[in-house]
Amino acid sequence: MAEDTLAYGELLKKARNAAGLSQMALGHLLSCSESLVGLIERGKRRPTKKFTLAAEAVLGLNGELFQLLPNTAVMSVPKWFSEWPKVEEKAHTIRTWQPLVIPGLLQTARYARALLSAEPGATEQWIEGAVETRLRRQSVFQREDPPMYWALLDECALLRPVGGREVMREQLEHLLKLTGRPNISIQVVPLEVGATAGLLGGFALAQGDDIPDHISLEDAAQGAVSAHEDMVRRVSLRYDAIHKWAHPIHMSQRLVHEAATKYEDQR
Repeated sequence: MAEDTLAYGELLKKARNAAGLSQMALGHLLSCSESLVGLIERGKRRPTKKFTLAAEAVLGLNGELFQLLPNTAVMSVPKWFSEWPKVEEKAHTIRTWQPLVIPGLLQTARYARALLSAEPGATEQWIEGAVETRLRRQSVFQREDPPMYWALLDECALLRPVGGREVMREQLEHLLKLTGRPNISIQVVPLEVGATAGLLGGFALAQGDDIPDHISLEDAAQGAVSAHEDMVRRVSLRYDAIHKWAHPIHMSQRLVHEAATKYEDQR
């Protein structure tokens, strides 16, 4: 079977054991047979999207299995953005700034779904396809040589209750887990700074050995992906200007933890 099928099975087994469930117990919770769970764990049966979503809900996962779902094509990507996932796959370093929301590569499935549901005219089918695409993009962190990921977040991103309190608590706890990875850095720019060079919108920069430096820019109508040297240079300078105002990593982690605790206390 394919490598991703085997990796999926290994992760499913690990999560099941961590939850203290037997194959029979998990099968009961998922309304499937014990033998099916065993076949999927051994990479002998391809899991379905329906099985994956149910398993993640039962096991408390946030897209980790979905990222490994075999033969899931990337979909629901705007034409202007279609080049960016390919850039992410080849990048050794990604830097991003987000003034309002959690960056896509760090989002949980429920947070992404709540965010995408706010899109005018969004259908359920489009939302699910877009969530699926976003989770698949996160597979760059599963590579043997994952990119260094440097994220700057405005404190607003921690305070805006996207999806409600439970979704936000889960999202912020997910951020704290990610900060434990040696290749992921998350720093928060405090509200008290006031105006910064990043208030006009979010962006990302990517660098790779075999590709030119790229940027991805966001706006209300249509963003842009570009490798134009002058644009990349200007956006890089903007990132550096914002970074000067960011809290150190340990203070940023404390802010994220405090925000998560507030959402927990309010449940």
